[in-house]
Amino acid sequence: MKSTVAGQPVDTGLLVLFDEIYQTQSVTRAAEKLGLSQPTVSVWLAKLRRALGDPLFVRTAGGMKPTPRAETLIGPAREALALLRGLSGAGSAFDPSSAGRVFKLCMTDASHITLLPRLLAYLRAIAPGVGLAVAPIDASTARALEAGEADLALGFVAGLESGFYEQALYKQDFVCLVSARHPRLRDTLTLRNYREEAHVAVLSSTSYPMINTAMKRQRIARRVHLELPGFLGLAAIVSSTDLVATVPRTIGETLARNGELRVLACPVKLTTFSVKQYWHARYHHDPGHRWLRARCAELFAQRGVAKMPAGSVGRDA
Repeated sequence: MKSTVAGQPVDTGLLVLFDEIYQTQSVTRAAEKLGLSQPTVSVWLAKLRRALGDPLFVRTAGGMKPTPRAETLIGPAREALALLRGLSGAGSAFDPSSAGRVFKLCMTDASHITLLPRLLAYLRAIAPGVGLAVAPIDASTARALEAGEADLALGFVAGLESGFYEQALYKQDFVCLVSARHPRLRDTLTLRNYREEAHVAVLSSTSYPMINTAMKRQRIARRVHLELPGFLGLAAIVSSTDLVATVPRTIGETLARNGELRVLACPVKLTTFSVKQYWHARYHHDPGHRWLRARCAELFAQRGVAKMPAGSVGRDA
């Protein structure tokens, strides 16, 4: 949505940014309050400066100080925002108890096991008319989110460009899964054991490239005897063989609860990553989207909602 300030059409998001920088006198704090990455704030501020033909804010020892033109424009900008908020307030409620809507989610097959059952159970209890349609996270995910063919992506999506929001839900580290009846491994897995044992690798896992990169960096050659396209069948394979699977902790612990498996600490240093929810800015203010995002944060965020930018547009609940 665009508003007009000083005769120039300006996106509402740019006006919100203008107001926040004016209040905080800091690009960093404005980014944090709005849930935007700093690269995105820099891009948006540059657009705002071009649209209004003025630097607007100048960096000083005391922070980002407004120029005389910014002082003149802050009043009209806030009036425009108040008017737009008033217009958007009417008829914007989302009632989960009576809503009939299908939300489209992008997930990995690991999330089918770890996240989807909990989300579905919640929706069945609280929003009986709300359904889910699930698609994989792949190269088309960004386009699907932008086009409205998907509402949210839950997991880890690398390389999203400007136009996307994100919200970190929880951190993932790695564990090793072995059979509870493994002939050699009991309570610990040493680096020597790790090198000597045979492994199973899951190719579709978003963590697969991370594991391979870490192995190459540390010069560890895994003896991979089986490659699987996904997590389907992993529990059955590991529980009935002496193979070792290196997997994100959440999927490892979930599978171990449902099968004859043992979770062991991974002896290899592997980088942690954040499981997040992602959505496109076009649907950021949609009431249904906002409701679903808030529910996902409530269901899955650990120790509150951790918000982290990753070079996209931003983050929000």
